[in-house]
Amino acid sequence: MEPILQAWENFARTIEPPALTMSDVDLRDHARQMLLVFADDLDTEQSDQESADKAKGLGERGHADTAAEVHAEARLLSGYTVVQLVSEYRAVRASVLTLWADDTRGGQGTDLGDVTRFNEAVDQAVAESVARYERLVKQSQNMFLAILGHDLRNPLGTLVTGSSFMMQATDVPPKYVLVATRMFNGATRMSKLINDLIDFTRTHLGPGIPIRMRQGNLAVVCDQVVNELRTFHPERQVDMRLSRRLEGQFDEGRIAQMLSNLIGNAIQHGSNDTPVTVDVNGGEEDIVIAVTNRGPVIPPDKITGIFDPLVRLVSNADADYTERTSLGIGLFVSREIAHAHGGRIDVASNAATGTTFAVTLPRRPKGLRSTDSAADHS
Repeated sequence: MEPILQAWENFARTIEPPALTMSDVDLRDHARQMLLVFADDLDTEQSDQESADKAKGLGERGHADTAAEVHAEARLLSGYTVVQLVSEYRAVRASVLTLWADDTRGGQGTDLGDVTRFNEAVDQAVAESVARYERLVKQSQNMFLAILGHDLRNPLGTLVTGSSFMMQATDVPPKYVLVATRMFNGATRMSKLINDLIDFTRTHLGPGIPIRMRQGNLAVVCDQVVNELRTFHPERQVDMRLSRRLEGQFDEGRIAQMLSNLIGNAIQHGSNDTPVTVDVNGGEEDIVIAVTNRGPVIPPDKITGIFDPLVRLVSNADADYTERTSLGIGLFVSREIAHAHGGRIDVASNAATGTTFAVTLPRRPKGLRSTDSAADHS
């Protein structure tokens, strides 16, 4: 045990800057427990399925944290990167195999199967450590984004209120009213982006986007959102066709947010010389909202990831400035809102009919009850 732990410590001490302020105990921390787990794996008979599970990093350890998971958390708090974390396992693997080879040259016999099972045990520990490290990093990032979005609301609200007051003033020169109008439009867009950001982090930190179900008329919501976007984008044509019987149970604010995201996305990616169309049709059980634009066809291999914000941000690397500065989470939030209502969003894109995002919402979602209270449902 001691020669292996000393080799582990010697290597960990070379990782700077975290190791400069860590004690010998901190550098060794959970290495002893992991080595005992490796040895136990070698001493325990296992079935072929268990061996396969270990090779995939799926060995059952129960619900308690493993030494590898606790080690990853401690290294994250100490400032180690995930690359440095993995390098420690490379070092301990090399140390053990070197000592193993020395014993073999000294006349002690060995079994190649033991070497294989040792490597599987190390791979299992690496998988557990990296998974825990990644989960904690994502959790901290989402918490940071949630706090940032929440704290930006108050100063942004002040900007919206102040610019709105200036726009309505009658004793202000026209040039200042124009500036105030631009400030108001910019602050409104920022507010929308912040709301999307908060909803994005909520889906990762909590049970999902909360909704308040009430009986209402979808035609009223659609008409309001379309008129707002027509005002905000006077240079673009937005056509809307509504059928009869659009009553149902839904969250008016969330549906408006979803529709605004979808129409805004269609305006952003659609051709400037063709209109964006919004068709709302009510069936016996469902209501379908279809938003269509004529623009570049979405390749079939991209459609499956169209709602993933990370995929969209990567794919937008060579796009123009407006597209690159978008957070790219509007479609993700829209899908979550549809799911929260018990519905879905389908995408179809081809040169003949354009790109259509079709939202199917049940008139009376199953498992969700209508409420006039402030209770949240997800």
